[in-house]
Amino acid sequence: MQFDPLSPEFRLNPYPAYDMLRQHAPIFFWDTWRFYFLSRYDDCAALLRDNRLGQGEINEDWSPPESQKDLIRLQKDWMLLKDPPDHTRLRGLVFKAFTPRMVEQLRDTIQAITDRLLDEVQDKGEMDLMSALAYPLPVTVIAEMLGIPGDDQDQFHEWSNALARSLDLTDVQAIYDKASAAAAVFTEYLADLAEQRRRQPQNDLLSALVAVEDEGEHLTANELYATSSLLFVAGHETTINLIGNGTLALLRHPEQLALLQENSGLMKTAVEEVLRYDSPVQMTSRMALEEIEYKGHTFKRGTQVAFLLGAANHDPERFENPGQLDIRRQKNQHLSFGGGIHYCLGAPLARLEGEIAFTTLLRRMPNLQLATETPEYTDNYLLRGLKSLPLTF
Repeated sequence: MQFDPLSPEFRLNPYPAYDMLRQHAPIFFWDTWRFYFLSRYDDCAALLRDNRLGQGEINEDWSPPESQKDLIRLQKDWMLLKDPPDHTRLRGLVFKAFTPRMVEQLRDTIQAITDRLLDEVQDKGEMDLMSALAYPLPVTVIAEMLGIPGDDQDQFHEWSNALARSLDLTDVQAIYDKASAAAAVFTEYLADLAEQRRRQPQNDLLSALVAVEDEGEHLTANELYATSSLLFVAGHETTINLIGNGTLALLRHPEQLALLQENSGLMKTAVEEVLRYDSPVQMTSRMALEEIEYKGHTFKRGTQVAFLLGAANHDPERFENPGQLDIRRQKNQHLSFGGGIHYCLGAPLARLEGEIAFTTLLRRMPNLQLATETPEYTDNYLLRGLKSLPLTF
């Protein structure tokens, strides 16, 4: 089979390859990376919840290149890459900040940021959605939640991009080296900021994490830096793509856009549908913690199993007419936020930001139109999103 997730064609539009995989090789072993790829909804949903699959431990005998040690040091304490009981402990420390009730309290703040950003372009009649709204909105929100000063937020996004890129399917060592350099300065910055919060606590998430660290037995210094950096990365990278991908999908389906403009009550189902239709996160992976027999395949201990979330979200066995954007879709248990114990902690926040962004855009700019038929995508597969999206209004 011609399957190459590293190819430019695949990154531009992976969905034809997904269709091929689901039909002909729903559990596909890609020898290049020694990965199993799952593309059907039922397989992904079942194995994402299977505790025989996890993140595993870094091989203590393996020594990373010197240029990548700062990256490994930071990522080894990311809860995203942890199994219980450490995962349970770390997730529990930040869970309360992301409950639907706590997130709903941010509605007015998110609305105010959205309006301020659109005020800056309202009279111009054109904008690049990514730089005008999709990027600064979630960055500002998560930075304010953590307590990162506004003047430093652009620098944080640059470091975040480098770290996110290191999670992609790539064999380019320079990407990992750049991510490691970002990890080093990110950690140094967070150490200084944490010390400030230790002396003068604020009403922010970093101060709360510092207070936990001071208890000694619950959060180490490196776990503090790792958790804070992961919250920043995960707290905005995916939402950038939700806003960008979702706006593009609506503009390419004018009948759906018109329906949404006529009936704002459809906004919640519309957000779920754009999440399904072109998922901001296309893939996640687990390691077999023991030998697993599944549908005639043997996943040996240590084998990597990749879940193609974008493919599962287009499975016709689960979704009627999956290639059609339908903002009224009711049976929409998509996998865009993953599943199992690693289900996205920030899902309520992403949904709220998407809802407010789309609602405000359509209200303030009802004549929104694409300024190009070929928008440019980022060179990233795992986090699928646009580099720019020029619009007129």
